[in-house]
Amino acid sequence: MPHVAFESLPPNARVWVFGAGDVLDDIHGRQLLSIVDEHLSQWRAHGVPLMCARDFRDNRFLAVGVDEAATGASGCSIDGLFRTLTAMQTLLGTSLVGGGIMFYRDANGIVQCADRGGFVDLVRAGTVTADTHVFDLTVDTVGRWRESFEKRAAESWHALVLKSASA
Repeated sequence: MPHVAFESLPPNARVWVFGAGDVLDDIHGRQLLSIVDEHLSQWRAHGVPLMCARDFRDNRFLAVGVDEAATGASGCSIDGLFRTLTAMQTLLGTSLVGGGIMFYRDANGIVQCADRGGFVDLVRAGTVTADTHVFDLTVDTVGRWRESFEKRAAESWHALVLKSASA
């Protein structure tokens, strides 16, 4: 069960989403995908190859999916993926692994990011509103990645930040 096309993964396949703190240019995007593809072609859990795939959007978002109905990812195999991505951060010149960054589309349709405090400031300034499209890096299945990764802030967990910033 090798690395497969992302489109072939079922909706209930598990997914991990990583957001780059900076837009990846074509060179860095190709480097990321090359290294990720190499990792996925050898990715195993307890010696068993994983049916896995990756998707890349907006030169910022990497999704790695595993069809756990075929073979479940183990803690060690997941740690290996995170180690690979963490090691790439210096090469890419941006963060991939770690929390606290919130992503949104600005008025020009460009994906931007801010830490939580900066996001609250953007809400208070009216730059981010209930209609602003945001990205939910907490999606945990391929189906959710396909259907609800990007949505209006009012329809996402981001609505809680909007509400608290307005209080």
